[in-house]
Amino acid sequence: MDYDAFAIEWEAAWNSHDLDRILAHYAEDVVFRSQKAMRLVGHGELRGKAALRDYWARALEAQPDLSFVVVDVLHGHGMMVITYRNHRDVLAAETLRFGPDGLVVEASACHKP
Repeated sequence: MDYDAFAIEWEAAWNSHDLDRILAHYAEDVVFRSQKAMRLVGHGELRGKAALRDYWARALEAQPDLSFVVVDVLHGHGMMVITYRNHRDVLAAETLRFGPDGLVVEASACHKP
């Protein structure tokens, strides 16, 4: 898998605010963890693409100026970490683990407090 190409498309998808484009990277049974999800949906672990769609739709509605700039891409075995800055210059990272079909099956988001 070309992790650098994935990161470029991941950034472009987020910056487009097109939920279908964003979610195209994720498996139907994805597990996503994020401390920020607590504020919008009441829990930090989301299971399934439908739950992820709901969370990200709320997040995009709450932050219409949301944008990401990839800072670095770290390669692993069947996984990667994307570090990036958001529109508020907050440093964050996403750890993404991939299934055999190349879709994200598990993701965790972290950010600087």
